[in-house]
Amino acid sequence: MAILGNLIKGVIELKDTFSSEIVHKDAQESVLKLLLETAKNTQFGKHYDFESLLERSNLQASFAQTVPYFDYNKINAEWWYKYHENESDVTWPGHPSYFALSSGTTGKTSKRIPVTDAMIEAIRKAGIKQVFALKNFDLPADFFEKEIMMLGSSTDLDENNNHLEGEISGISASQIPSWFRGYYKPGEEISQIEDWDQRVQRIAERAKDWDIGALSGIPSWIELMLQKVIDYHKLNHIHEIWPNLQVYTSGGVAFAPYEKSFKALLGKPVTVIDTYLASEGYLATQVRPETDAMQLNTDNGIYFEFVPFKPEYIDEDGSLKPEAPALTLEEVETDQDYVLLISTVSGAWRYLIGDTIEFTNVERAEIKITGRTKFFLNTVGSQLSVNKMDAAMRELETQFKTTFPEYTICAKRGDDGEFYHFWYLGSDLQNPQEDEIAEALDQSLKAANKNYKVARSKALKGVKVKVIPAERFHDWSERNKKKGGQVKMERVMNDTKFSEWETFINEH
Repeated sequence: MAILGNLIKGVIELKDTFSSEIVHKDAQESVLKLLLETAKNTQFGKHYDFESLLERSNLQASFAQTVPYFDYNKINAEWWYKYHENESDVTWPGHPSYFALSSGTTGKTSKRIPVTDAMIEAIRKAGIKQVFALKNFDLPADFFEKEIMMLGSSTDLDENNNHLEGEISGISASQIPSWFRGYYKPGEEISQIEDWDQRVQRIAERAKDWDIGALSGIPSWIELMLQKVIDYHKLNHIHEIWPNLQVYTSGGVAFAPYEKSFKALLGKPVTVIDTYLASEGYLATQVRPETDAMQLNTDNGIYFEFVPFKPEYIDEDGSLKPEAPALTLEEVETDQDYVLLISTVSGAWRYLIGDTIEFTNVERAEIKITGRTKFFLNTVGSQLSVNKMDAAMRELETQFKTTFPEYTICAKRGDDGEFYHFWYLGSDLQNPQEDEIAEALDQSLKAANKNYKVARSKALKGVKVKVIPAERFHDWSERNKKKGGQVKMERVMNDTKFSEWETFINEH
C-alpha cells in the first residue's frame, strides 16, 4: 500500500479545501503595488518617482504612462550593467544573488538576467502551486512515491564576482530543498556535469536504477534523452524501463509541435502538464486537465501587461514601438495574440520577454504561448505568426504520416528575383517529395490566414521546402552553445542568419 503517497495526496487535497479562489485582476493590482513599494528607493524607483506613482488613484494606468517599455538590450544598457560594476539598489533592493544566462534564439553572447532571492522564493511558491494542482489530475496515490527526472542545464553554477551564474533551470534545480532530493533524479552528481552529451550518457547508464514517475524539461531535449535511454538499453519504448512513468511536465516552449514525436517514444499515454518557466521568472502553469492552457501566476511576484500583437505596433527586430498600447488583465479578451510584458521581483520593469500569448479564459487568467515576437513573418504582407506555422506542421504530419517537430523559415528573393518563403523541415521521411510537401504547406497556410492568401496572389511568388533530419536542428543549437538549455529554435530567420544556417547544413 502506498502509505507515503496517500499521505502526500491527502495533504494536497486538504490544502485545496482551505484555499480561496484567486481573483486575478485584484491579485495583479496588489502585486504591482508591492513591486513599486519595495523598489521605490532604488535608483530605478527614484528615477521614475515610484513614491508619487503610489499616490495616484489609478496605479496601473499611471505606471503604464510613466515607465517606458524595456527589452533586454535597453534595460541592460541603461540599468543592469551597473550590477556588474558592483553597484546595488539598481532596479531592485540589494544585489542579485544569481544571474540567469540566456542566449535566447540569437546564438550571441549570453544575456545576464538578474535573479534575486525574492525571485527564487517566487519560483519556489509557483512550484508548490504546480504540485498542489496535481490533485486535479486524478493521479493514483503511488504516483507520489515515484521519482522525478528533471532535465535542465547544469547545476554547477559559475562564480562571478559576488554572484553565481547559470541557466535558470540549473539555478532552480540547485535550490531543491533537502526533503525533495530523494525524489529528484538524475541527482546532484550527474546534474553538475557540464557537457550535455556526457550527462545524458550517465542518465542512460543509470536509468534502470530509478523508478521514474514524472519527467520535467524542454520537449526537444527530453525526447533526445528518452531516445538515448531507449537505444542504450535496446528498448521498444521508454515504459519498458520506467513502467510507472505517468506525468510529463513540459516547459520553455509550446509542447504541441513535439506531441506526435514525443508519444512515439512511449508505451502508454502519460499526462502532459504545460508550464512556463523563463529566465525572467515562473510565469504560468497548467492547473486543470480540461484544458492544456496555463494559468498565469498572478499573485506571485510578477505583474503582467499585454500589447496587441499587430504589425503596426512591432518593429522589424521584434521590439515594441513606444506608442503601442498596453492592456491590463482586466482589459484583455480571448482569441487575440498579445505581446507579453512583465515587471518582477528581480527588477525587470515593463520588460518585453519576447513571447506572444493568447487568452483562452480571461477570468481564470489562462493562456497559451503562440510564438515569439521575432518570429513574426510579415514580408510582403504575409503576416504569419508561429501558431499558424505550427498548425500547418500538424496538418502536414497527418497528411504525410510523419513528424515535423522542428522547422525554420526565411522570406527572401530567389534566383529569379521573386520573393519566396524558404522552409527547412526536420523529419525522418525517406525520399521526401518536397514539391508535394511545399504545395500542401502552401494550401494549408492559405486556408488558415487570409493575409497570407492575399500575399500569395501578389508579391509572394511561392514556397520552397527542404526536408532534413531533425537532428540537424539540434546540431545547430549545439554549435551555438545552447544544447540542452532554455532553447527556442529560430523559427524565422533573416537573410544573414539564414545564409549561416544554409552554410552549416551544407557543410555537414
